[in-house]
Amino acid sequence: MADQVQVGAPPADKVVVVPDVPLAEKPPVAAAAAKEPPPVPESEEEPVKQKQVEDAEALETKISDAVAEGDDEEKVPQSGHYKEESTRVADLLENEKKAVEELKVLVREALNKHEFGGFAMPQQQQQQQPKDDSAKEEPKPKAEAVTETVAETKEESIVQAETGDDEEKVATATVRSDAVEDDGAKTVEAIEDTIVSVSASVQPEQPPEAASKEPSDAKPNVEGKDAETVSNKVLPQEVSIWGIPLLADERSDVILLKFLRARDFKVKEAFTMLQSTIRWRKEFGIDELVEQDFGNDLEKVVFMHGFDKEGHPVCYNVYGEFQKKELYQKTFSDEEKRQNFLRWRIQFLEKSIRKLDFSPGGICTIVQINDLKNSPGLTKWELRQATKQALQLLQDNYPEFVARQVFINVPWWYLAVNKMISPFLTQRTRSKFVFAGPSKSAENLFRYIAAEQVPVRYGGLSKDGEFGNTDAVTEITVKPAAKHTVEFPVTEACLLTWEVRVVGWEVNYGAEFVPSGEDSYTIIIQKSKKVGCSEGEVVCDNFKVGEPGKVVLTIHNPTSKKKKLLYRLKTMPASA
Repeated sequence: MADQVQVGAPPADKVVVVPDVPLAEKPPVAAAAAKEPPPVPESEEEPVKQKQVEDAEALETKISDAVAEGDDEEKVPQSGHYKEESTRVADLLENEKKAVEELKVLVREALNKHEFGGFAMPQQQQQQQPKDDSAKEEPKPKAEAVTETVAETKEESIVQAETGDDEEKVATATVRSDAVEDDGAKTVEAIEDTIVSVSASVQPEQPPEAASKEPSDAKPNVEGKDAETVSNKVLPQEVSIWGIPLLADERSDVILLKFLRARDFKVKEAFTMLQSTIRWRKEFGIDELVEQDFGNDLEKVVFMHGFDKEGHPVCYNVYGEFQKKELYQKTFSDEEKRQNFLRWRIQFLEKSIRKLDFSPGGICTIVQINDLKNSPGLTKWELRQATKQALQLLQDNYPEFVARQVFINVPWWYLAVNKMISPFLTQRTRSKFVFAGPSKSAENLFRYIAAEQVPVRYGGLSKDGEFGNTDAVTEITVKPAAKHTVEFPVTEACLLTWEVRVVGWEVNYGAEFVPSGEDSYTIIIQKSKKVGCSEGEVVCDNFKVGEPGKVVLTIHNPTSKKKKLLYRLKTMPASA
């Protein structure tokens, strides 16, 4: 039974009034159209393990020195200035348009010459390929059969025909022809035809006047060869990458742009990279890899969840899962398992890429969220080796597929490593990177991803339940040592449901219904209580309203730090 008290406005430092109509839903974030990962040839083996351990120790020493210089969470490098380039050729600069056309010319020439691997198949064979691979060979012409029979049964006669005069050839061949006829193998007429052809091949040189007389069927023979040459013309090779046929339509231009941007629009280098990628995909067996079943042991390590504010699909990489000894041993304990992990990671990326939209202006990149909480760190040699190999394959064969790299829950050692390697990265690459320590992780995620799209474990409200990823979330900053109230006006009987969360909590939360009638009493829905710092906690309440009034949520922040308040609500008619 809800407590009743005298009607009165709750004291608060700040009040937010929500209209008495349901919150307008944000349009669903544009999901990437179906299309997309991909594996790479095995890289060279790492040096001896002992040497790598020594390298790791040396790196740790450098890290310690860097940390001693004063690295802390507040100095985490931030970018946020990266703006994704257009995928429309019409939007490019003139030199970039020229590079696209030059690369298309090189690709077309390579397709015509079958330089992307495989073998050239004549046009006639491509048009008339046998339906059954086990089709029998065509029977040889009768003249060839007779010649072979004569060669097998009359070896002595043929030798004499090659060394003796014409009369001896005819006589010897005639005698042997009788033997063949007796055996029932061939007729005398067929043997005589063969003898004539053999004799003609050893006849003396004809006089010039005789040689000048060409047989009447010479011209038809030449024309026949020309016709055969035309019929054997090689058709251009057909090559697809990530489900997109090269040079088939505008989507191919988007693919070529990725390789050009990865090589600063150097056409020859981009073409070489494209050739290498296509060759690697065939060697690695990408098409077969996509269909393989690797089980679900790693589904919590890497997973896709929601979209960012610009519509990019978001991929989460949770390295802390490898702290589980059983999973770590099952994944990295030997070379075979590390290769299996590599193939699984490539398969995951390949499937994700094929869901992207490669049409000009479409979403064809992914936002990567890297959670380094409880990450094994530098001491896990096997993990470092597998990660290094995977990164090399992705870098060589999957150009320009990352819209942004966000690192959250970043430990001190990673900040130090980043500080050392940052000078070796291009400005364009650095602009895609965002780093955030544990206390700033949720705040940084909300810069790029709406709270309704962020999983609960990372401070958002995305979870299974009554609300979905398209139900808009309102974000409010609660000042230190301040009280904040949110009001939901209601004009008719209904069922009001809401979700509320304060990132990091450590605040007091309460809810009540204040009716509009002067003679009515305030109803306590949730007595004010302190909500601790319980990770992933979301309060979900509802109240059945029977008269006009308002629901008031009160958040009191007694701490000296700002707090991020998230909430959303929906109403249902009382009849429902």
